[in-house]
Amino acid sequence: MPHSGILPHAHTPLLDDTLNSAVDYKDRPARRCSSGRWRSACFIIGVEVAERFAFYGIESNLINYLTGRLGQSMATAAQNVNTWFGTANMLPLLGAFAADSYVGRYPTIVIASLLYILGLGLLTVSAVLPSFNPSHCRTDKEISSCSPPMLQVILFFFALYLAAVGQGGHKPCVQAFGADQFDGQNPEESKAKSSFFNWWYFCMNGGILISSSILSYIQDSLNWGLGFGIPCTAMVGALFVFLLGTKTYRYSVKGNEKNPFVRISQVFVAAIKNWHTTDSSLTDEEVACGTRPRQCSHKLKFLNKALLAPDSSKEDGKVCSVSDVEEAKSVLRLFPIWASCLVFAILIAQPPTFFTKQGVTMDRSFGSGFKRIGTGMFLSIIAMVFAALVEVQRLNTAEQYGLVDTPNATVPMAVWWLIPQYVIFGVAQVFTMVGLQEFFYDEVPNELRSVGLSLYLSIFGVGSFLSSFLISVINKTTGGDGQTSWFNDNLNQAHLDYFYWLLAGLSTVGFSTYLYSARSYIYNSTSTA
Repeated sequence: MPHSGILPHAHTPLLDDTLNSAVDYKDRPARRCSSGRWRSACFIIGVEVAERFAFYGIESNLINYLTGRLGQSMATAAQNVNTWFGTANMLPLLGAFAADSYVGRYPTIVIASLLYILGLGLLTVSAVLPSFNPSHCRTDKEISSCSPPMLQVILFFFALYLAAVGQGGHKPCVQAFGADQFDGQNPEESKAKSSFFNWWYFCMNGGILISSSILSYIQDSLNWGLGFGIPCTAMVGALFVFLLGTKTYRYSVKGNEKNPFVRISQVFVAAIKNWHTTDSSLTDEEVACGTRPRQCSHKLKFLNKALLAPDSSKEDGKVCSVSDVEEAKSVLRLFPIWASCLVFAILIAQPPTFFTKQGVTMDRSFGSGFKRIGTGMFLSIIAMVFAALVEVQRLNTAEQYGLVDTPNATVPMAVWWLIPQYVIFGVAQVFTMVGLQEFFYDEVPNELRSVGLSLYLSIFGVGSFLSSFLISVINKTTGGDGQTSWFNDNLNQAHLDYFYWLLAGLSTVGFSTYLYSARSYIYNSTSTA
């Protein structure tokens, strides 16, 4: 055959063009020129835009559905929104575990999308069921509570949390899968990966902006069934777009090494078991740690106990390696940054709850050289101060016009007063969330990238739970013995301004804690917090 003499030369460029760390959809070594990069990332960013459109189509106006169609008090509705949002942001931990340990990111995204679509579909059904007329339950002077049929309530919350389960598998895997399309070992693609996180957040917020403006109007002014049905359609389209890019994606190769969760868990277990063990029984790895100091960090030294080998465990192959210990340290080092961002997450929980209720009472007619996370946290404090000042002005206006005892009347104060707090919060989220996403992606072991992003999301999950707890405690404390609660259903008698001042104070403490943690953190990569 005439091809025998030229085959080696013809295939040499292809050998140089393949990636060892990824395969294509046919399980062949992925070719750099025909897979991954921005072509694949664009499909995935498109999916995220549609998913965020769907998610915020529920979340941004959920408090109005709960207080309107379901007849809940403002405090109860705010707690339910925070609990749901918190659950939705904690479930990615389970989704990431399943993806990184067993299923893989691509199959997890497909399965999660189907659950998401089912949840949104049932949510639409629950919204179109015959129900009571909310206008029969309200007067100008007071707000009385009416309950819809129990079947409708059960179906609604089942669908709501089913959508949260779908989001829990979808969210961490899509972003990690998108970042996987860029080879971090290639200088050009490494820069592109950093840009990917910025474009990801920019496009994602485009979906949120459209959702918060258009869908909120449809839900409030037209029909809740249509308001939930459009997000369901968007998710069907998102799944279709994602499947279109199947042949272009790079799929990470899993090695034969132990499950990363198992490896890291064994380090903590071994360190605890060997807590009182002396250094007389050192493994070869522990000795090597002394001769190769660059492989061993000097922080969190208590985890080095996992390298000890008592009771002949060395022969049983149960000793943790230096790399295992360093992986565990890299995960544990994230905790101070994670914890210091929780107060910021509490603030993030306010726009879809009390900010929204503020806006409902007002006239809505139209007439990298710094620490990104810290900048966003500082701006969030400023936003909360603005929110408190605006609420003071709104209450003064309501009193001036004699509307304190008329909860359903429109306060003659333009909704544009809310623009500063929303704009500053938006800028704060751009700085903080983009920084956190890249930080938690880069600072964990390669096999745990989905988990790293789910840890980032869990900040907002725990923050939402803390917000719900804080609201519950304040509501009981300020609303007892005939007193007026800060979260009174009549917003003109409530004191959201006090709550905002409290959050501004807590945020200042959280920001100070973050600065201390960031200065003492030792980075695995070049990412900046």
